Amino acid sequence: MLKEILEQPETLRNVLRGRLVEDDGDVHLGGLNVTDADLLAVDRIVLTGCGSSWHAALIGEYMLEELARLPVEVEYASEFRYRNPIVDERTLVVGLSQSGETADTLAALREAKRRGARTLGIVNVVGSTIAREVDGGIYLHAGPEIGVASTKAFTSQIAALTLLTLKIGRLRALSILQGREVVRGLAHLPALAQRALAQAPVVERIADQLVATTNALYLGRGYNFPVALEGALKLKEISYIHAEGYPAAEMKHGPIALIDDKMPVVFIAPRDAVYQKVVSNLAEVKTRGARVLAVVTEGDTGLARLADYHVEIPETLDLLTPILSVLPLQLLAYYVAVRRGCNVDQPRNLAKSVTVE
Repeated sequence: MLKEILEQPETLRNVLRGRLVEDDGDVHLGGLNVTDADLLAVDRIVLTGCGSSWHAALIGEYMLEELARLPVEVEYASEFRYRNPIVDERTLVVGLSQSGETADTLAALREAKRRGARTLGIVNVVGSTIAREVDGGIYLHAGPEIGVASTKAFTSQIAALTLLTLKIGRLRALSILQGREVVRGLAHLPALAQRALAQAPVVERIADQLVATTNALYLGRGYNFPVALEGALKLKEISYIHAEGYPAAEMKHGPIALIDDKMPVVFIAPRDAVYQKVVSNLAEVKTRGARVLAVVTEGDTGLARLADYHVEIPETLDLLTPILSVLPLQLLAYYVAVRRGCNVDQPRNLAKSVTVE
Protein backbone atom coordinates (compact mmCIF):
# COMPACT_ATOMS: atom_id res chain seq x y z
CA MET A 1 0.00 0.00 0.00
CA LEU A 2 2.78 2.43 0.87
CA LYS A 3 4.48 1.72 -2.45
CA GLU A 4 1.25 2.54 -4.30
CA ILE A 5 0.67 5.72 -2.30
CA LEU A 6 4.17 6.93 -3.17
CA GLU A 7 3.70 6.06 -6.86
CA GLN A 8 0.96 8.66 -7.30
CA PRO A 9 3.08 11.42 -8.86
CA GLU A 10 4.00 8.92 -11.58
CA THR A 11 0.49 7.49 -11.98
CA LEU A 12 -0.86 11.03 -12.37
CA ARG A 13 1.69 11.62 -15.12
CA ASN A 14 0.54 8.42 -16.79
CA VAL A 15 -3.16 9.27 -16.82
CA LEU A 16 -2.42 12.75 -18.22
CA ARG A 17 0.33 11.85 -20.69
CA GLY A 18 -0.53 12.72 -24.26
CA ARG A 19 -4.02 13.90 -23.36
CA LEU A 20 -3.54 17.61 -22.53
CA VAL A 21 -3.78 20.22 -25.31
CA GLU A 22 -2.80 23.47 -23.60
CA ASP A 23 -3.09 25.81 -26.62
CA ASP A 24 -6.76 24.84 -27.07
CA GLY A 25 -7.48 24.51 -23.35
CA ASP A 26 -8.75 21.06 -24.25
CA VAL A 27 -7.92 17.35 -24.08
CA HIS A 28 -7.42 14.50 -26.50
CA LEU A 29 -9.24 11.32 -25.45
CA GLY A 30 -8.68 8.76 -28.18
CA GLY A 31 -10.59 5.95 -26.52
CA LEU A 32 -13.78 7.87 -25.87
CA ASN A 33 -15.42 6.59 -29.10
CA VAL A 34 -18.15 9.20 -28.75
CA THR A 35 -18.39 12.08 -31.22
CA ASP A 36 -18.65 15.73 -30.23
CA ALA A 37 -22.18 15.72 -31.63
CA ASP A 38 -23.05 12.77 -29.38
CA LEU A 39 -21.71 14.60 -26.32
CA LEU A 40 -23.62 17.75 -27.24
CA ALA A 41 -26.81 15.70 -27.49
CA VAL A 42 -26.43 14.57 -23.86
CA ASP A 43 -28.66 16.46 -21.43
CA ARG A 44 -27.86 14.46 -18.28
CA ILE A 45 -24.97 12.44 -16.87
CA VAL A 46 -25.08 9.57 -14.38
CA LEU A 47 -21.86 8.54 -12.65
CA THR A 48 -21.89 5.16 -10.95
CA GLY A 49 -19.45 3.07 -8.95
CA CYS A 50 -18.82 1.41 -5.60
CA GLY A 51 -16.59 2.28 -2.64
CA SER A 52 -13.75 4.65 -3.48
CA SER A 53 -14.96 4.84 -7.08
CA TRP A 54 -18.26 6.27 -5.80
CA HIS A 55 -16.34 8.92 -3.86
CA ALA A 56 -14.40 9.85 -7.01
CA ALA A 57 -17.72 10.09 -8.85
CA LEU A 58 -19.00 12.60 -6.27
CA ILE A 59 -16.02 14.84 -7.06
CA GLY A 60 -16.77 14.36 -10.75
CA GLU A 61 -20.34 15.53 -10.15
CA TYR A 62 -19.10 18.81 -8.68
CA MET A 63 -16.71 19.32 -11.60
CA LEU A 64 -19.13 18.51 -14.39
CA GLU A 65 -21.92 20.66 -13.02
CA GLU A 66 -19.61 23.63 -12.46
CA LEU A 67 -17.58 23.50 -15.67
CA ALA A 68 -19.81 21.68 -18.17
CA ARG A 69 -23.14 23.01 -16.82
CA LEU A 70 -24.91 19.67 -17.07
CA PRO A 71 -27.08 18.02 -14.41
CA VAL A 72 -25.21 15.08 -12.90
CA GLU A 73 -26.35 12.31 -10.59
CA VAL A 74 -24.09 9.93 -8.67
CA GLU A 75 -25.50 6.48 -8.02
CA TYR A 76 -24.28 3.52 -6.02
CA ALA A 77 -24.08 0.86 -8.71
CA SER A 78 -25.57 -1.69 -6.32
CA GLU A 79 -28.68 0.47 -5.94
CA PHE A 80 -28.94 1.66 -9.54
CA ARG A 81 -29.30 -1.86 -10.93
CA TYR A 82 -32.33 -2.64 -8.76
CA ARG A 83 -34.21 0.59 -9.34
CA ASN A 84 -36.23 1.65 -12.31
CA PRO A 85 -33.84 4.47 -13.29
CA ILE A 86 -34.84 7.25 -15.65
CA VAL A 87 -32.32 6.70 -18.44
CA ASP A 88 -32.73 7.27 -22.17
CA GLU A 89 -30.72 8.00 -25.32
CA ARG A 90 -29.90 11.53 -24.08
CA THR A 91 -28.30 10.18 -20.90
CA LEU A 92 -24.58 9.47 -20.57
CA VAL A 93 -23.80 6.81 -17.95
CA VAL A 94 -20.19 6.60 -16.77
CA GLY A 95 -19.04 3.60 -14.73
CA LEU A 96 -15.95 3.83 -12.54
CA SER A 97 -14.09 0.67 -11.53
CA GLN A 98 -10.39 0.04 -10.90
CA SER A 99 -10.62 -3.61 -11.91
CA GLY A 100 -13.22 -3.20 -14.63
CA GLU A 101 -14.87 -6.33 -13.20
CA THR A 102 -17.00 -4.94 -10.34
CA ALA A 103 -20.24 -6.93 -10.60
CA ASP A 104 -22.63 -4.16 -9.53
CA THR A 105 -21.02 -1.53 -11.77
CA LEU A 106 -21.05 -3.88 -14.74
CA ALA A 107 -24.73 -4.69 -14.15
CA ALA A 108 -25.58 -0.97 -13.86
CA LEU A 109 -23.88 -0.23 -17.19
CA ARG A 110 -25.64 -3.14 -18.88
CA GLU A 111 -29.00 -1.87 -17.62
CA ALA A 112 -28.19 1.64 -18.89
CA LYS A 113 -27.28 0.28 -22.34
CA ARG A 114 -30.48 -1.75 -22.44
CA ARG A 115 -32.41 1.49 -21.94
CA GLY A 116 -30.60 3.25 -24.79
CA ALA A 117 -28.05 5.34 -22.88
CA ARG A 118 -24.51 5.91 -24.06
CA THR A 119 -22.02 4.32 -21.70
CA LEU A 120 -18.41 5.12 -20.83
CA GLY A 121 -15.99 3.36 -18.50
CA ILE A 122 -13.20 4.80 -16.40
CA VAL A 123 -11.15 1.71 -15.59
CA ASN A 124 -7.57 0.72 -14.87
CA VAL A 125 -7.36 -2.82 -16.24
CA VAL A 126 -7.00 -2.95 -20.01
CA GLY A 127 -9.31 -5.49 -21.65
CA SER A 128 -11.50 -5.89 -18.55
CA THR A 129 -15.19 -6.72 -18.93
CA ILE A 130 -16.39 -3.14 -18.42
CA ALA A 131 -13.79 -1.85 -20.88
CA ARG A 132 -15.06 -4.32 -23.49
CA GLU A 133 -18.78 -3.68 -23.01
CA VAL A 134 -19.04 0.12 -22.83
CA ASP A 135 -19.13 2.39 -25.88
CA GLY A 136 -15.76 3.90 -24.95
CA GLY A 137 -13.90 5.41 -22.05
CA ILE A 138 -10.67 6.41 -20.37
CA TYR A 139 -7.95 4.04 -19.17
CA LEU A 140 -6.13 5.12 -16.02
CA HIS A 141 -2.75 3.53 -16.87
CA ALA A 142 -1.97 3.40 -13.14
CA GLY A 143 -0.38 -0.05 -13.30
CA PRO A 144 -1.48 -2.98 -11.13
CA GLU A 145 -2.98 -1.92 -7.82
CA ILE A 146 -2.34 -4.82 -5.44
CA GLY A 147 -3.31 -3.26 -2.12
CA VAL A 148 -6.98 -3.86 -1.38
CA ALA A 149 -7.55 -0.26 -0.25
CA SER A 150 -7.59 1.91 -3.37
CA THR A 151 -5.03 4.73 -3.40
CA LYS A 152 -3.39 5.46 -6.74
CA ALA A 153 -6.47 4.33 -8.68
CA PHE A 154 -8.62 6.80 -6.72
CA THR A 155 -6.51 9.85 -7.59
CA SER A 156 -6.20 8.66 -11.19
CA GLN A 157 -10.00 8.38 -11.39
CA ILE A 158 -10.34 12.01 -10.27
CA ALA A 159 -7.78 13.07 -12.88
CA ALA A 160 -9.64 11.10 -15.57
CA LEU A 161 -12.94 12.71 -14.55
CA THR A 162 -11.25 16.10 -14.86
CA LEU A 163 -10.22 15.19 -18.41
CA LEU A 164 -13.81 14.16 -19.22
CA THR A 165 -15.08 17.39 -17.67
CA LEU A 166 -12.71 19.43 -19.82
CA LYS A 167 -13.80 17.57 -22.94
CA ILE A 168 -17.51 18.14 -22.34
CA GLY A 169 -17.02 21.61 -20.85
CA ARG A 170 -15.12 22.94 -23.86
CA LEU A 171 -17.94 21.74 -26.11
CA ARG A 172 -20.54 23.54 -24.02
CA ALA A 173 -19.82 26.29 -21.51
CA LEU A 174 -16.08 26.50 -20.81
CA SER A 175 -14.04 29.27 -22.45
CA ILE A 176 -10.60 28.62 -23.92
CA LEU A 177 -9.01 30.69 -21.14
CA GLN A 178 -10.76 28.66 -18.45
CA GLY A 179 -9.79 25.48 -20.24
CA ARG A 180 -6.13 26.52 -20.39
CA GLU A 181 -6.17 27.26 -16.66
CA VAL A 182 -7.42 23.75 -15.86
CA VAL A 183 -4.95 22.15 -18.29
CA ARG A 184 -2.06 24.01 -16.66
CA GLY A 185 -3.31 22.97 -13.23
CA LEU A 186 -3.39 19.33 -14.32
CA ALA A 187 0.10 19.56 -15.83
CA HIS A 188 1.50 20.76 -12.49
CA LEU A 189 -0.27 18.10 -10.42
CA PRO A 190 2.41 15.37 -10.43
CA ALA A 191 5.02 17.74 -9.02
CA LEU A 192 2.56 19.06 -6.44
CA ALA A 193 1.66 15.51 -5.41
CA GLN A 194 5.37 14.84 -4.84
CA ARG A 195 5.53 17.84 -2.52
CA ALA A 196 2.44 16.70 -0.63
CA LEU A 197 3.87 13.21 -0.15
CA ALA A 198 7.07 14.73 1.26
CA GLN A 199 4.94 15.47 4.35
CA ALA A 200 4.94 11.74 5.19
CA PRO A 201 7.19 12.16 8.28
CA VAL A 202 4.76 14.76 9.66
CA VAL A 203 1.80 12.42 9.10
CA GLU A 204 3.70 9.54 10.71
CA ARG A 205 4.22 11.56 13.91
CA ILE A 206 0.53 12.49 13.98
CA ALA A 207 -0.44 8.83 13.55
CA ASP A 208 1.22 8.08 16.89
CA GLN A 209 -1.42 10.25 18.55
CA LEU A 210 -4.36 8.40 16.96
CA VAL A 211 -3.40 4.75 17.42
CA ALA A 212 -5.52 4.24 20.54
CA THR A 213 -8.66 5.99 19.30
CA THR A 214 -11.83 4.02 18.60
CA ASN A 215 -13.71 6.64 16.54
CA ALA A 216 -12.85 9.48 14.22
CA LEU A 217 -14.79 12.12 12.29
CA TYR A 218 -13.68 13.49 8.91
CA LEU A 219 -15.15 16.80 7.72
CA GLY A 220 -14.89 18.74 4.47
CA ARG A 221 -16.94 21.01 2.22
CA GLY A 222 -17.35 21.49 -1.51
CA TYR A 223 -14.88 19.46 -3.54
CA ASN A 224 -13.37 18.13 -0.32
CA PHE A 225 -16.53 16.65 1.19
CA PRO A 226 -16.01 13.43 -0.83
CA VAL A 227 -12.39 13.46 0.38
CA ALA A 228 -13.73 13.32 3.95
CA LEU A 229 -15.72 10.22 2.95
CA GLU A 230 -12.67 8.67 1.34
CA GLY A 231 -10.36 9.46 4.27
CA ALA A 232 -12.82 7.86 6.69
CA LEU A 233 -13.16 4.80 4.45
CA LYS A 234 -9.38 4.33 4.31
CA LEU A 235 -9.11 4.43 8.11
CA LYS A 236 -11.97 1.95 8.46
CA GLU A 237 -10.67 -0.43 5.83
CA ILE A 238 -7.15 -0.97 7.09
CA SER A 239 -7.00 0.08 10.77
CA TYR A 240 -10.49 -1.14 11.80
CA ILE A 241 -11.18 2.16 13.57
CA HIS A 242 -14.76 3.36 13.18
CA ALA A 243 -14.74 6.61 11.19
CA GLU A 244 -17.37 8.74 9.48
CA GLY A 245 -17.11 11.36 6.78
CA TYR A 246 -19.54 14.29 6.77
CA PRO A 247 -20.03 17.64 5.08
CA ALA A 248 -18.56 20.03 7.66
CA ALA A 249 -21.76 22.08 8.00
CA GLU A 250 -23.86 18.94 8.60
CA MET A 251 -21.91 18.30 11.78
CA LYS A 252 -24.31 20.60 13.62
CA HIS A 253 -27.24 18.42 12.55
CA GLY A 254 -26.31 15.46 14.72
CA PRO A 255 -22.66 14.35 14.76
CA ILE A 256 -21.60 17.26 16.98
CA ALA A 257 -23.21 15.32 19.85
CA LEU A 258 -20.36 12.79 19.57
CA ILE A 259 -17.58 15.31 19.99
CA ASP A 260 -15.51 15.31 23.17
CA ASP A 261 -11.81 15.27 24.06
CA LYS A 262 -11.54 11.63 23.00
CA MET A 263 -12.88 12.20 19.48
CA PRO A 264 -10.26 13.16 16.88
CA VAL A 265 -11.71 15.29 14.06
CA VAL A 266 -9.95 15.55 10.71
CA PHE A 267 -10.71 18.71 8.73
CA ILE A 268 -9.88 18.97 5.04
CA ALA A 269 -9.44 22.72 4.85
CA PRO A 270 -7.39 23.97 1.89
CA ARG A 271 -7.70 27.64 1.03
CA ASP A 272 -10.57 27.44 -1.47
CA ALA A 273 -13.99 29.00 -2.13
CA VAL A 274 -15.50 27.63 1.11
CA TYR A 275 -12.41 28.11 3.27
CA GLN A 276 -13.90 30.63 5.71
CA LYS A 277 -16.92 28.40 6.31
CA VAL A 278 -14.66 25.47 7.18
CA VAL A 279 -12.62 27.63 9.56
CA SER A 280 -15.86 28.52 11.35
CA ASN A 281 -16.82 24.82 11.59
CA LEU A 282 -13.36 23.98 12.91
CA ALA A 283 -13.63 26.63 15.63
CA GLU A 284 -16.99 25.15 16.71
CA VAL A 285 -15.42 21.73 17.12
CA LYS A 286 -12.40 23.08 18.99
CA THR A 287 -14.58 24.81 21.59
CA ARG A 288 -16.12 21.40 22.36
CA GLY A 289 -12.77 19.87 23.25
CA ALA A 290 -12.03 17.81 20.14
CA ARG A 291 -8.52 17.02 18.99
CA VAL A 292 -8.29 18.51 15.50
CA LEU A 293 -6.08 17.49 12.61
CA ALA A 294 -6.28 19.93 9.70
CA VAL A 295 -5.11 19.43 6.13
CA VAL A 296 -4.22 23.00 5.11
CA THR A 297 -2.69 24.93 2.23
CA GLU A 298 1.04 25.61 2.50
CA GLY A 299 1.67 28.75 4.53
CA ASP A 300 -1.72 28.83 6.25
CA THR A 301 -0.35 29.65 9.70
CA GLY A 302 -3.69 30.89 11.06
CA LEU A 303 -5.50 27.58 10.66
CA ALA A 304 -2.39 25.67 11.66
CA ARG A 305 -2.40 27.49 15.02
CA LEU A 306 -6.07 26.71 15.56
CA ALA A 307 -5.63 22.96 15.00
CA ASP A 308 -3.79 20.56 17.30
CA TYR A 309 -1.99 18.99 14.35
CA HIS A 310 -1.73 20.06 10.74
CA VAL A 311 -0.39 18.79 7.43
CA GLU A 312 0.32 21.12 4.51
CA ILE A 313 -0.48 20.56 0.84
CA PRO A 314 0.47 22.80 -2.11
CA GLU A 315 -2.00 25.31 -3.53
CA THR A 316 -3.86 24.41 -6.72
CA LEU A 317 -7.21 25.02 -8.43
CA ASP A 318 -10.23 24.29 -6.22
CA LEU A 319 -11.40 21.37 -8.37
CA LEU A 320 -7.95 19.72 -8.18
CA THR A 321 -7.49 20.03 -4.40
CA PRO A 322 -9.01 16.56 -3.71
CA ILE A 323 -6.11 14.86 -5.51
CA LEU A 324 -3.67 16.53 -3.11
CA SER A 325 -5.75 16.61 0.08
CA VAL A 326 -6.43 12.87 0.03
CA LEU A 327 -2.70 12.02 0.03
CA PRO A 328 -2.03 12.78 3.73
CA LEU A 329 -5.26 10.93 4.63
CA GLN A 330 -4.02 7.81 2.80
CA LEU A 331 -0.71 8.07 4.65
CA LEU A 332 -2.49 8.62 7.97
CA ALA A 333 -4.58 5.46 7.55
CA TYR A 334 -1.47 3.52 6.58
CA TYR A 335 0.68 4.62 9.54
CA VAL A 336 -2.15 4.16 12.07
CA ALA A 337 -2.85 0.66 10.75
CA VAL A 338 0.82 -0.36 10.84
CA ARG A 339 1.09 0.81 14.46
CA ARG A 340 -1.99 -1.23 15.33
CA GLY A 341 -0.44 -4.34 13.81
CA CYS A 342 -2.96 -4.63 10.98
CA ASN A 343 -2.34 -6.21 7.58
CA VAL A 344 -2.63 -3.07 5.47
CA ASP A 345 -2.44 -4.87 2.12
CA GLN A 346 -5.04 -7.55 2.85
CA PRO A 347 -7.49 -6.22 5.45
CA ARG A 348 -9.90 -8.72 6.92
CA ASN A 349 -13.15 -9.56 5.12
CA LEU A 350 -12.27 -7.48 2.03
CA ALA A 351 -11.50 -8.42 -1.58
CA LYS A 352 -9.69 -6.27 -4.12
CA SER A 353 -12.30 -6.81 -6.80
CA VAL A 354 -15.90 -7.46 -5.79
CA THR A 355 -17.12 -9.73 -8.58
CA VAL A 356 -20.22 -11.03 -6.78
CA GLU A 357 -23.17 -9.21 -5.21
